[in-house]
Amino acid sequence: MSSLTVLDLSRNNIGGIIPLRLGNCVALEALDSSKNRLSGGIPRSLGLLRRLQTMQLSNNSLSGEVPSSLKKCTSLETLNLGQNNFSGHIPTWIGKSFPASRILSLRANMFTGNIPPQLLNLTSLQVLDVGQNCLSGLIPQRFENLIAMKNERKISRFFYDGKSGLYYKENLLVFVKGQMLEYTRTISLVTCMDLSSNNLSGEIPEGLTSLLGLRILNLSRNHLTGKIPDKISKLALLESLDFSKNQLSGTIPQSMSNLTFLSHLNLSNNDLFGRIPSGNQLQTLEDPSIYIGNSGLCGPPLTDKCFNDETSQCPMPARGDIEKDEEEYEMLWFYSSTGLGFVTGFWAFCGVLILKKSWRIVYYHYFDDVKDRLYYNWCHFTGCWIEEVSKKFRS
Repeated sequence: MSSLTVLDLSRNNIGGIIPLRLGNCVALEALDSSKNRLSGGIPRSLGLLRRLQTMQLSNNSLSGEVPSSLKKCTSLETLNLGQNNFSGHIPTWIGKSFPASRILSLRANMFTGNIPPQLLNLTSLQVLDVGQNCLSGLIPQRFENLIAMKNERKISRFFYDGKSGLYYKENLLVFVKGQMLEYTRTISLVTCMDLSSNNLSGEIPEGLTSLLGLRILNLSRNHLTGKIPDKISKLALLESLDFSKNQLSGTIPQSMSNLTFLSHLNLSNNDLFGRIPSGNQLQTLEDPSIYIGNSGLCGPPLTDKCFNDETSQCPMPARGDIEKDEEEYEMLWFYSSTGLGFVTGFWAFCGVLILKKSWRIVYYHYFDDVKDRLYYNWCHFTGCWIEEVSKKFRS
């Protein structure tokens, strides 16, 4: 069938090997044999499919290495070999031979060696999934060529027939938010980098934070060290972030609270320490399992209080206690001010008498005069005038 453009045999129970003569279908644009029981390797004859844009062979029992003959399929946009038993190194020629590549999924195989830096030359690449392999070494550093991951770009591959309409729709399985999800209609929204469950080491490259269109980032289950990049907040579209089960150290950047689309976060089982950032989106992520396995972390949602957390050492008093304290404070202030006023007035008066002799004499004469007047009035009302009269008569 030299005019066949789409061959979709997915989701069946087909066993055996991929036929060699499939290479005769030179007009083929989409080959989907995923979710079957196919075994053996990829025949070299598939390199004759120069028009092939989608190759979906995931979820089978295929093995061996990726044949170099596929480098002739220069129109390939989607290569999905996930969930098989492929081995050997990831071919470096993928980064040069598939310039239009949008989706590269090699998940759950037995690939070894390093992640080829050449993969970062794929300017249209929007999904890179090499999780669950045996890859080692450092994460490549240069991400400036991953233009599609830097922008919110729509990707979707449909094949139409002019008469019957849509008859093939691309799909993709992505491990996100702790589970495997299948994307079909919303595949255009997927921008993913998954390097999880390997033996990668070293630090998280700072260049990762330049992939502004990234929505899913999974580096879990490796041997990564160092700190979480401070510029992680630049990945403003991130919906799922997983750095769990590494040896990351340092504090969690406060800027992470600015990831307003983040709905799944996992930083468990590292060597992180310090107060867990709060505010904005992180306030909605209240599951303590996000941070477990980091003995140095403290603060909500964990039960461990931070050493300098004043709120944990000085609990907020009840409203009744506050009102009682305020009343006692007002009474104390009243009596203190009254006493202070009395002392000030008393010593102001006495100080004048001590310093001014003339004032002191006048003051004392005044009191003598007052005393005499009081004595006279007292005597007048008590009959003292009788004694005065008798004295006059005696005289």
